[in-house]
Amino acid sequence: MTEDGGTKSARVVVVDDQTVVREGIVMLLGLLPGVEVVGAAGDGLEAVQLVAELAPDVVLMDLRMPRCDGVEATRRIRAEYPGTQVVVLTTFADDDSLFPALRAGARGYLTKDAGGEEIVRAVHDVLSGQAGLSPSIQRRLLERVSGVEPVVPQSAQPPDGLTARETEVLVLIADGFSNQQIAHQLHVSTATVKTHINNLFAKTGLKDRAQAVRYAYAKGLARPRADGVT
Repeated sequence: MTEDGGTKSARVVVVDDQTVVREGIVMLLGLLPGVEVVGAAGDGLEAVQLVAELAPDVVLMDLRMPRCDGVEATRRIRAEYPGTQVVVLTTFADDDSLFPALRAGARGYLTKDAGGEEIVRAVHDVLSGQAGLSPSIQRRLLERVSGVEPVVPQSAQPPDGLTARETEVLVLIADGFSNQQIAHQLHVSTATVKTHINNLFAKTGLKDRAQAVRYAYAKGLARPRADGVT
């Protein structure tokens, strides 16, 4: 807590090997309350060095980087500087990326289509002892633990160039969720949901939600529920 009773801003280091992406994340977080970006690194080695110098609260860690990848950097940071938490922020949500990162000590895992508010929430979640996981990652973990096969297409990439978040929104549409319900489920604003819907409609050529439902089933993104309700 600060002296005036407010919540202290989390000190964050951003790590990404792509300069444009890294600077974009830094700029985005600079516009939001609750976080203070104290440094940025272009690979895992720089990340470990910055943590040693700055002792940040949280590192936002990309995974696939030269010299030292995000998993190894996470392992080193958690072993050498346990006071710093790691939230992965990556393009990849496959098992080969997710589980090694969590085993290395990451407390949070988001994909790069996460909104600024979602990133800030994940940062504060891990600082309070919770897991900072996106809803899709939480679902994937539950599927792995329960042994249930995920309701996702068999290909490694979503169809028609959809992002992981756009695919997630599409599945929720197929499940009958309204925009407000989707926003609540994903912890984002309804405006953000509308943006994702507009983007996925543009990419797939869909015109309305009815077409979106048919498309989701045709692509294997959704299955009839066990009670027979679609």
